[in-house]
Amino acid sequence: MLKIREFADTGGVLSAIYLLDEDGVLKIGNQAASVALPENALAVVMARYGAPFDPDAPIAEVATLTLGDGRTLRHVRHLARYDVIARDYLVYEGPGLTPSCALSTTVARALEHLASVLPSLVTAQRTSRP
Repeated sequence: MLKIREFADTGGVLSAIYLLDEDGVLKIGNQAASVALPENALAVVMARYGAPFDPDAPIAEVATLTLGDGRTLRHVRHLARYDVIARDYLVYEGPGLTPSCALSTTVARALEHLASVLPSLVTAQRTSRP
């Protein structure tokens, strides 16, 4: 389980969003529940929002989630010279892939949005068939 976002909910309670890999299925959720994401969701989001990862950048490793096919998603923290607070990034790597990184909050919100609209997309597809 990899924490990708942390926030204070409407009641002021600290909450977290996690990614987990269960038997090759990537899921997003919290401690109580999770939703399966489409097979290529993470790759598409990282292609859209990610940029090439600089392996020489000064980072602190926070955690790693091992995915299928030798792919990994690393949570790293980077403090740029001009920043006061370090930022959290996700680094997506694997055989044949150029390692890419994106702000973890950006990736988290994109995947959360996808998970929230998925049930309505499935319902729409079912009702539109002859």
